[in-house]
Amino acid sequence: MLPGILGTKIGMTNIFDEEGRAITVTVVQVGPVFVTQIKTPDTDGYSAVQVGYGEQSDKHLTFPKFGHLKKAGLTHNVRHLREFRVDKTDGFETGQKFGAEVLEEGAPVTVTGTSKGRGFAGGVKRHHFRGQHMTHGYMTHRRPLSSGATGPQRVFKGTRKPGRMGGDTVTQKGLKVVKIDVERGLVLIDGSVPGANGGLVTINKVVKN
Repeated sequence: MLPGILGTKIGMTNIFDEEGRAITVTVVQVGPVFVTQIKTPDTDGYSAVQVGYGEQSDKHLTFPKFGHLKKAGLTHNVRHLREFRVDKTDGFETGQKFGAEVLEEGAPVTVTGTSKGRGFAGGVKRHHFRGQHMTHGYMTHRRPLSSGATGPQRVFKGTRKPGRMGGDTVTQKGLKVVKIDVERGLVLIDGSVPGANGGLVTINKVVKN
């Protein structure tokens, strides 16, 4: 069985448990994913299963990707290709289909997605700076002011300054699968999931040692 699955974030809602308590959950449309490549230590140096997810038209498909999917035996195009590391590749075949049955209710998971893009942001919004005084004619309310070092005559890398905010790969840990609808391919996850509605997310099962 795959150690995870790909899906699309639908949105957030509330459900009630058996005791009548409201739980805020994120709805994710998962699968189906199709095995497009099986990597082994003999050929690639490690064990992994590559899967494809989503639909894509022929005009947006590159020729190398077309040959890759044709070699896997897929009769349709997929948009996203991702890998899942596995201990053994026994039981996997190219073209094999997986869905929401990969996950289990109550199981802990981690979800990876692309955070919302915020554009060009200042230091207060981007790095949570406190800011300066707002009264008595103070003219530097939200400005970053000095960059610090003056001897080297340059700005050190990693200095917290205004710049592009968001659009980063974020992994949210400590989540749990609350409910699964295998027929419709819906998974309800307790808590928030990175990214905007309609964005690609990767759900990984947490392996307990």
